[in-house]
Amino acid sequence: MKESILVIGAKGQIGSELVEELRRINGSSNVIATDIKEPSPELRDGGPFVQLDVLDFPKLLEVVKKNNVKQVYLLAALLSATAEQKIKSAWKLNMEGLLGTLEMAKEEKFKLFWPSSIAVFGPSTPKVNTPQFTITEPSTVYGISKLAGERWCEYYFQKFGVDVRSIRYPGLIGYKTEPGGGTTDYAVHIFHEALKTKTYESFLSANTALPMMYMHDALNATIGLMDADPSRVKVRSSYNIASMSFTPQQLADEICKHIPEFKITYKPDVRQQYADSWPQSIDDSVARADWGWQHEYDLAKMTKDMLEHIQQMVEH
Repeated sequence: MKESILVIGAKGQIGSELVEELRRINGSSNVIATDIKEPSPELRDGGPFVQLDVLDFPKLLEVVKKNNVKQVYLLAALLSATAEQKIKSAWKLNMEGLLGTLEMAKEEKFKLFWPSSIAVFGPSTPKVNTPQFTITEPSTVYGISKLAGERWCEYYFQKFGVDVRSIRYPGLIGYKTEPGGGTTDYAVHIFHEALKTKTYESFLSANTALPMMYMHDALNATIGLMDADPSRVKVRSSYNIASMSFTPQQLADEICKHIPEFKITYKPDVRQQYADSWPQSIDDSVARADWGWQHEYDLAKMTKDMLEHIQQMVEH
């Protein structure tokens, strides 16, 4: 029986693009997408789709067994800004979803990817070139759940030999999905507004530097880590990865090179506090040394690509 790959939370910002890329590499019929929401036409028509709540473990187990699933990408989560509004449901989804899937990985022997985030860092973490191993004292619900998740991943690897792999994503920027309630989502929204109205009101202040990554690089990192020989995966909590850091003002300046009349204004809200507790730049030398991670996109290359693709989407 052929082996399958399962993506849980396939409708999210990462999931929708990851499914597409995995299907391109492994063949459409070998990648099963699941989400609690109704599938988009692309997801439904592009390959197998199962509507599924990650907390429905009997159904999840049935999908795993029936399809000989050997790799699982667990992406279902409530993000930073949303989690602050829904504390208990965020903890339930983010934690119980992971624990249940780790337990299943132990029994069914599949390889598991689970995303962490720069939200594991907090106000006491060194802000510049944040090291792989450093103080993690997060101050958000999302960050607390990601830190706990990192500890559980390492525990299941050490105690039961579960092949679990993880990346601490910085802010992710892609053109295929709408912003989804994260603090770094301004860096997606700004491109849509620049093309539509030539103005953008930022909920972060002009000089808030945050680590960011273009979705193309994030997908390469994710699949690259999952493809790496187990002997090279030395960190089983979660790996720092990085490609660029910039402020809203720097991003606006770059957009102005393509849309000279674009104007940005600033009206910081509660998300400013979350951003202020996070690193400004990340040291990812451990990931680069262990499994050969490298990025392709910088601010200029990403800005050009984002504007071109969103423009094309508007025209169709």
